[in-house]
Amino acid sequence: MAKFNLFLHKLIHWEYWPYQVVYFPVYFQYLYYAIRTRSFFYFNASNPSIKNGGFFMESKKEIYDLIPPQYYPKTLLVNPSENLASIIEKINATNITYPLIVKPDIGLRGTAVKKIYSTVELENYIKKAKFNILIQELIPYENEIGLFYIQLPNKEGKITGIVSKEFMILTGNGKNTIRELLHQDKRYLLQLESLEKEFKDKINTILKDGETINLVPYGNHCRGTKFVDASDKISPEMTASFNKICSQIDGFYFGRMDIMFSNFDDLARGENFQIVEINGAISEPTHMYDPKHSLLFGWKELTRHFHYMYLISKNNHKNGAKYLTFRAGVQEFKNHHKHYDAILEF
Repeated sequence: MAKFNLFLHKLIHWEYWPYQVVYFPVYFQYLYYAIRTRSFFYFNASNPSIKNGGFFMESKKEIYDLIPPQYYPKTLLVNPSENLASIIEKINATNITYPLIVKPDIGLRGTAVKKIYSTVELENYIKKAKFNILIQELIPYENEIGLFYIQLPNKEGKITGIVSKEFMILTGNGKNTIRELLHQDKRYLLQLESLEKEFKDKINTILKDGETINLVPYGNHCRGTKFVDASDKISPEMTASFNKICSQIDGFYFGRMDIMFSNFDDLARGENFQIVEINGAISEPTHMYDPKHSLLFGWKELTRHFHYMYLISKNNHKNGAKYLTFRAGVQEFKNHHKHYDAILEF
């Protein structure tokens, strides 16, 4: 019965539907733009400095290298074949301390992102990883948003949407275990299987009255984070601040910036924040996943942003940015699926 209730919950909340269903109208829009540009991979030109425009197989480290260092956390690129001692030496030299974040350099919707508390945990992660990883210092801010930024041809950039992220934070009552508390929220209960693997016996711990625990300390929808539309926070001051910031990121015209920050007033001034990462052509206007929004609203936002990407790509192409050839694009898709399988095995 419990499984049926979860199935029913997912069925009546479109935010959980397979992307193939949610993106149905976009497929026709994509084919139209592919015909107009005479390229199946025109989106490659949306962000000329990012591999494949940021649609697939883009290195997070290469994107960080485009960003002024004051805007993102200290980050190390590590090959899992490297000696553990040399990795620890690099961590110490960079003044990164535990706890820290470890994640794939080429990511996949939050898969294999871990908060690491010790060298033993780091060693275990590296032993399992079959891909390049990033080691990052923990960002000191508690709030997280996704800020969608675009710069249309011959116009100033603008923020087209903001999603606020509510983490999976449980508050104890001195009676119920973590497992039992998860059963009180269907959004959290959907994550039970993955949390059992990660927390093991700790999931049966009883939290003290008022004690809180953040079960997934990074804002990813498929890992249980609730997305709330905070586009009302967009202001002329914030837009001006991010036009200044994004003008320092070479070749970035379209995408979502995941940001951790202190408060919205400081963020509007471009202060007390750090960029978790930048997503390019693959970016979704994730504010659409607010449970208050209808599927029609979601389709409207998807098609609106897909149109922006088309206009930007076409303009950049006129100015010298290349579309990916069909042969190269197919090969990149194959590389993507190969990498996808490696991450899923983690």
